[in-house]
Amino acid sequence: MDYNVLFWFVPAASLLALAFAWYFYRQMKKESEGTERMVYIAEAVRKGAMAYLKQQYKVVIVVFVCLALIFAVMAYVFKIQNEWVPFAFLTGGLFSGLSGFLGMKTATYASARTANAARNSMNSGLRMAFRSGAVMGLIVVGLGLLDISVWYLILDSCIPADINNTGIKLCIITTTMLTFGMGASTQALFARVGGGIYTKAADVGADLVGKTEYNIPEDDPRNPATIADNVGDNVGDVAGMGADLYESYCGSILSSAALGAAAFAADGGAMQTKAVFAPMLIAAVGIVLSIIGIFSVRTKENADIKSLIGALSRGTNISSALIVIATFAILYLLGIENWLGLSFAVVVGLLVGIVIGRSTEYYTSQSYAPTRKVSEAGKTGPATVIISGMGLGMLSTAIPVLSVVAGIILSYLLATGFQLGAENVALGLYGIAIASVGMLSTLGITLATDAYGPIADNAGGNAEMSGLEPEVRRRTDALDSLGNTTAATGKGFAIGSAALTALALLASYIEEIRIALERTDPQGLINGKPLMEANIVDFMHHFDVTLMNPMVLCGIFIGAMMAFLFCGLTMNAVGRAAQKMVTEVRRQFSEIKGILEGKTEPDYSRCVEISTRGAQQEMVLPSLIAIAAPIVTGVVLGVPGVIGLLIGSLSSGFLLAVFLANAGGAWDNAKKYVEEGNFGGKGSDTHKATVVGDTVGDPCKDTSGPSLNILIKLMSMVAIVMAGLTLAYNIIG
Repeated sequence: MDYNVLFWFVPAASLLALAFAWYFYRQMKKESEGTERMVYIAEAVRKGAMAYLKQQYKVVIVVFVCLALIFAVMAYVFKIQNEWVPFAFLTGGLFSGLSGFLGMKTATYASARTANAARNSMNSGLRMAFRSGAVMGLIVVGLGLLDISVWYLILDSCIPADINNTGIKLCIITTTMLTFGMGASTQALFARVGGGIYTKAADVGADLVGKTEYNIPEDDPRNPATIADNVGDNVGDVAGMGADLYESYCGSILSSAALGAAAFAADGGAMQTKAVFAPMLIAAVGIVLSIIGIFSVRTKENADIKSLIGALSRGTNISSALIVIATFAILYLLGIENWLGLSFAVVVGLLVGIVIGRSTEYYTSQSYAPTRKVSEAGKTGPATVIISGMGLGMLSTAIPVLSVVAGIILSYLLATGFQLGAENVALGLYGIAIASVGMLSTLGITLATDAYGPIADNAGGNAEMSGLEPEVRRRTDALDSLGNTTAATGKGFAIGSAALTALALLASYIEEIRIALERTDPQGLINGKPLMEANIVDFMHHFDVTLMNPMVLCGIFIGAMMAFLFCGLTMNAVGRAAQKMVTEVRRQFSEIKGILEGKTEPDYSRCVEISTRGAQQEMVLPSLIAIAAPIVTGVVLGVPGVIGLLIGSLSSGFLLAVFLANAGGAWDNAKKYVEEGNFGGKGSDTHKATVVGDTVGDPCKDTSGPSLNILIKLMSMVAIVMAGLTLAYNIIG
């Protein structure tokens, strides 16, 4: 079969995803938003979310223009950068931002419709929320694959085929395409950090004053911060998450393609092209299978949390099982070398993702013992809730780390045919990279289950503020509780894929060093070998990348520090913004007469303004530090320092991200387990203790934790893009 013909399935699948996203969006818009009060609340949330994104994009555009100009100077003035890099960088940021924007627009229209659907039945509410979440999932994979396929076609037609060496063209194409991954990562970091600060400032203010001090229910319309809280769910957990997983998805495919080009560079020709096409085709088939899985999600009325989880799991499991079969067929039809081993590497990636997801579910869902023990700890006060949650978060790191370790070893060995040796390192790393593609191959439905969460949460808020009957609120609470678990699972899934992708990007950094050397000294030698014949181990020896090199050790320490520095900055940012929110909510309760009696409507817009301003002011510094760290390290410590930096940030960032996400998820659901009537129920001292735990966990699971997986990959992307600068100018290395 002609593999060049197979490639056209990639843009076709991306267009199919966008077509179904449009179909689900139009189906959702046809449904009623409910009562006049429900429409009013939904409109207020929608306006607040759009106003925030407008302000965020103003800041991001300035950053992108400045960075693009820097890349242009490097490319056209100093000749140390590929001339396509500025344009690829901008398109990556554009599509990442567009994914988040369209997903959030859908979510803000879907929340009231989900609440209204829940007035009919649980299944109607689930269907509405999930299909609306599927819009986000399909937009992300559709735009991601479209961007990748279009850039491949552009670069393939513009870069001459007879440059220097037969295998170098595809290496240049794939490493240039990694640049738009940096654009996507940069946009994603701003979206995650800014959205996380926004949503948690509002959430903390609403909880600490409304629930703890005034004993009013969650999402009570008397609480001035409740609209800002609902806006935050959309800008943080929808727009931010969409941009986040867009860059994860593209990063895994692009790093696999780059390593495929490197693994077969010495041969060039058809086998190298097949290795580049393979991850794209697996992702394309994953889109079709995700759509099949989306249509299989449904549940019965009066379903409990386990039944709801089972309904969503049915869709993801069907898609995962089918992608396994499809992967074997794709790699066989391509005729790629060791297609059987690489197919099993994809299966390993899927299994690692499933294990991480199930582990996260076990540690964060109130259906299981760990989170219930956190709830029980509330009987002795908030301090024991905090201690119990921290212990749970630390314990929960073991299974994800061990599963990723097993996945790395197995996928490496399978890709190399269990043949170790320096000459097989690139092929083994290609196996690891393609395993990360396997983990994200069905992102269309995986992200749908994640985006479902904030839609269900907003539906519950709308039902409460609209004064709908208790049965509706019971249904939306069940859907919301499921959403907390799926959101935590999605974060764990994203973190696990980030670990595999970041390792592949580390190898891609070496490949970019090869390209940079080829650009400046095409006749150069590495350990006595021509550049295209030298393997990764040769490059490591050439640059003295060993643990005995102090530059590597210094880089490792700086990288490990970066994860904690970044979390410290984002945590304090949430704290400062939340303090302003708490002060404002207290002021309104004390100064505006009739709020607590429900006779006067609070000033919701003032709280929305505080969150917006706080997020805009606080998101810039952490994001710029993440971009600057690899550049400064490269200039000062050289290639060994940068490799150490990436290793340190990957190891510490992965562990810290899992800890924060799972501890925060457990604290959230521990509170909900008490609110279901356990250990005294709502209003009890145990409930107040778990509310404090939930408040502490909010920035952990929704700001600092999920931002870390972007930090890991962004630093790798920046290192790749700045490889030419690192080679041209370094002080010590």
